Amino acid sequence: MSTSSTHQVYSGLWKEKPVVIQCGIEDPVKSDGAPDSVLRQEMTLFDKPTRGTSMDEFKEMLQSFLKANLGEQPSLSSLVDRVITLADVNQDGKVSLAEAKSIWALLQINEFLLMVALQEKEHTPKLLGFCGDLYVTERVGHRSLYRLEMPHYLQALVPEALSSNLNHWLAPAWPRRARITIGLLEFVEEVFHGSYGSFLICDASPYHVGYNSKYDCKMANLRSVTPEAVVRGFLKGRRCETNADCTYGRDCTATCDRLVKQCNTEVVQPNLAKVCMLLQDFLLFGAPSDLRGDLEKQLRTCVTLSGLASQMEVHHSLVLNNLKTLLWKKISNTQYS
Repeated sequence: MSTSSTHQVYSGLWKEKPVVIQCGIEDPVKSDGAPDSVLRQEMTLFDKPTRGTSMDEFKEMLQSFLKANLGEQPSLSSLVDRVITLADVNQDGKVSLAEAKSIWALLQINEFLLMVALQEKEHTPKLLGFCGDLYVTERVGHRSLYRLEMPHYLQALVPEALSSNLNHWLAPAWPRRARITIGLLEFVEEVFHGSYGSFLICDASPYHVGYNSKYDCKMANLRSVTPEAVVRGFLKGRRCETNADCTYGRDCTATCDRLVKQCNTEVVQPNLAKVCMLLQDFLLFGAPSDLRGDLEKQLRTCVTLSGLASQMEVHHSLVLNNLKTLLWKKISNTQYS
């Protein structure tokens, strides 16, 4: 399911259930292109913790790593405990050096870290197991918000109007799309101020949002979701000429302070506005006539959300809840709820 040699993704069956198997860790720093770089990377993956590291030292390593990646959170110690429990694969009450090396290497992958941090969340695929640099997750039935799942290299070649018309024709019934949407809005709520900090969607693509056979939203790909602390760290002190220089991922953009030629650290467009842009096409076609006017108005308000998160938190929650309530009223007490 992947064209990358350093991050291989396979579909498979495990205990009679369809699963996704991912192996090989992409180098967080760009490879230098040398033929042995992947091999060197593989050798350095499992170099921590070293032999002789005590359990207390390993916990401190985890605490520092999580603080650097998720920011200062009062709940980090409970996340460290969760990681330790997860690391004890054979459940003998102890973490061996091999188990510690495996969990440490896997935590370097953003998606794995997110799965551990968002494990109880309803809209995150369940992590089923791991070993070395391989991990297994539940398979999401539909791995894209739209039914027409084209390879990325073909997307640019197919006219947008044709692609949109085909998606309209292939899409689930409107009430089912409303149900998927409610789940996607709940995911935005879950990551806005979660137990372990806030997370930003830095590539709001329909190819990252999926759903299962019951039309419950499940994120098919968490690789574009990034802890806010990481984005702020990337932007802090970064030199810039324009706002485009202050972009993390595809669309986590902050403003450039042109006087000092440095990026501000607050991303301008919130997750909710990006998600509503996706939903405009997904939700409006085929919408019930008695709802369409209100729905258009709510989505229009939603896509224009911007500004500092601290200043718009109440407005953000209000817009999100209004949209959820509007949809839920229409499908509650029907077969689709």
